[in-house]
Amino acid sequence: EALCSLARYAFECPSCPFPEFVEDSEPATFVASELKHPLIPNDVCVANDVSITRERSLIMVSGSNMSGKSTLLRTVGVNLVLASCGAPVRAQGLVTSRFQVGCAMRANDSLKQGVSLFYATISRLKNIVELAGKSPPLLFLLDEILQGTNSHDRRLGAQGIIKQLIRQNAMGLVTTHDLALTEITESFGKAAANIHFVDHLEN
Repeated sequence: EALCSLARYAFECPSCPFPEFVEDSEPATFVASELKHPLIPNDVCVANDVSITRERSLIMVSGSNMSGKSTLLRTVGVNLVLASCGAPVRAQGLVTSRFQVGCAMRANDSLKQGVSLFYATISRLKNIVELAGKSPPLLFLLDEILQGTNSHDRRLGAQGIIKQLIRQNAMGLVTTHDLALTEITESFGKAAANIHFVDHLEN
């Protein structure tokens, strides 16, 4: 059933290319041109070029609400999963390594289990950090990291987690509303970059 589903997706999307995988012996890389989310219609979907390599292993994404930050992370994640399944990807082209995907998005609290939003987020982050430094390498997608705590503690905690991941040769994207957190890129030099999403209203 899974293979039939992938085959149908490939049949229904003849313009979507299959990804090109680099050898495991080569430096880890994820380079996509005109990457789009498979579930967003073409007439409203915004394509983005995404390049994550050993030379630039961290991308900090800031921007206003509803500007597309979380959607970019989902777009990277779902296309990487499709590629890993042997399916075509929604892009002009994708060159990628094999990756583990570590995703921290939409953590939920639980009254029944006595788990706060902050604890649920910390638990997810712990699992992601434990994946780093293993084979295949980790590509992390962290959305609004450590939400649910004050800005000072969030900044210090987020910086510590990101630096630990990068030290263990992981690479990925982090979204934030906290512009002060984007200053972490300065400590990585050319290995990190900031991008900023904006939107505008018409009529």
